[in-house]
Amino acid sequence: MTQGPLTTEAGAPVADNQNSETAGVGGPVLVQDQALLEKLAHFNRERIPERVVHARGAGAYGTFTVTRDVTRWTRAKFLSEVGKETETFLRFSTVAGNLGAADAVRDPRGFALKFYTEEGNYDLVGNNTPVFFIKDAIKFPDFIHTQKRDPYTGSQEADNVWDFWGLSPESTHQVTWLFGDRGIPATLRHMNGYGSHTFQWNNEAGEVFWVKYHFKTDQGIKNLTQAEANKLAGEDPDSHQRDLREAIERGDFPSWTVQVQIMPAADAATYRFNPFDLTKVWPHADYPPIEIGKLELNRNPENIFAEVEQSIFSPAHFVPGIGPSPDKMLQGRLFAYGDAHRYRVGINADHLPVNRPHATEARTNSRDGFLYDGRHKGAKNYEPNSFGGPFQTDRPLWQPLPVTGTTGNTEAPSHAEDNDFVQAGDLYRLMSEDEKARLIENLSGFIAKVSRDEIAERAIDNFRQADGDFGKRLEAAVQALRG
Repeated sequence: MTQGPLTTEAGAPVADNQNSETAGVGGPVLVQDQALLEKLAHFNRERIPERVVHARGAGAYGTFTVTRDVTRWTRAKFLSEVGKETETFLRFSTVAGNLGAADAVRDPRGFALKFYTEEGNYDLVGNNTPVFFIKDAIKFPDFIHTQKRDPYTGSQEADNVWDFWGLSPESTHQVTWLFGDRGIPATLRHMNGYGSHTFQWNNEAGEVFWVKYHFKTDQGIKNLTQAEANKLAGEDPDSHQRDLREAIERGDFPSWTVQVQIMPAADAATYRFNPFDLTKVWPHADYPPIEIGKLELNRNPENIFAEVEQSIFSPAHFVPGIGPSPDKMLQGRLFAYGDAHRYRVGINADHLPVNRPHATEARTNSRDGFLYDGRHKGAKNYEPNSFGGPFQTDRPLWQPLPVTGTTGNTEAPSHAEDNDFVQAGDLYRLMSEDEKARLIENLSGFIAKVSRDEIAERAIDNFRQADGDFGKRLEAAVQALRG
């Protein structure tokens, strides 16, 4: 903003910004003081609805650089050659906390990455865990309701959390992650990111591959204990946001090594786990991660509201060569994210600088609505037209998949080794003795808060089915705390 006189929103100079206009000295304020009324009215409208989930966030701009030729698997142009750079914007967030919550809490972290590619923006909206609590989007509102404030008490209730998790054994794997050491990252720089879902890559020949994304922190993994987090959350609730901003300000640019696991499409039907189940990982022994690039964050946003709070991400924002999979959670998110942003920010949210394409131009026939900026001028708003308007390409972004059967409410298909507990048990057995002890302490402290014995017993039984020792130790710890 250029230096000069303070003005109203309409550009008229403001004579006095210290005293409102009154009827005589000490008299009532006059309605004709439009500078005052405009200022108060704008102040009352400075906030937009916060995100229902992922409300608490921080973000930064950066660069993604390709380090491996991946053209045999995808035709996406931003991945077309080694050394190619693409501008990015990454938003980190907690899931359950509101906008004013503390950073250092036990919660998954959102890892939402926007690639400003020459073929349009590609959004990869994941977490800092490779799995999630549920496998079908129809359960998502119920799950989040258990994590938020109870409608009667106004507080998060252990009864609600463990009642849902106990009755949803598919959550056992993610809960084991969450209450392990990585449940509270020390900083946003010292944690991994994951696309979490399975996505489709397709190449120029039309061949299909299933992929999972991994972002491995180059700073190393660092975490907080529950006691350290409790102290930090009270002393510095903005700890993660401040750390990220200050690291970039001093030139200590955080980076991540980007890897993918790649599965030929033909493998999916007979793979031992359902490859589209968000509660499962693909063991690295089956599909080893392949390094494909480097992500670096190197520029802070200039205005948090404009660039972080109003930033929008949607898993439906694909580019040619990348598309969705039959993952039922992903399918639900393809709708839900865009719908949330249309409500929260507005129908023209994609026009905002942080959200619009940076390396190409968006050409649509959508017009009008709140905050429409008239960018289309006199162009026709329909297709096809004979006035030089935008036209369809006749080439889908991703390859179609064959489907069979009848419509209905169905579970995802079960594969040979699918169950809700096997990978949670595998994760537990990978932990050191110290890690197991902290996991038991973290879980038991929360489970012990529930008011009904059957809720606690059901929750413990899920971990017992994952691993006998896991369940036995957890039961003893909860009993000791509950007396």
